[in-house]
Amino acid sequence: MAIKFFVAKILRDELSLRGIWSLTAEESKEIAARIFERITDLELELAARDFNTSSRVYKAP
Repeated sequence: MAIKFFVAKILRDELSLRGIWSLTAEESKEIAARIFERITDLELELAARDFNTSSRVYKAP
């Protein structure tokens, strides 16, 4: 996936700006994939919270 490649590249660039050079391209791709997994999990959790909140607020006519 191209977006993961770009995120991995940005991650490597940001780390190198901070003097961290030991991260391989493969490691950065794995980290980028994990970041996307965590974002997806967070989105699902927030959607569930929103659904639960709106379910409790709803009052039948």
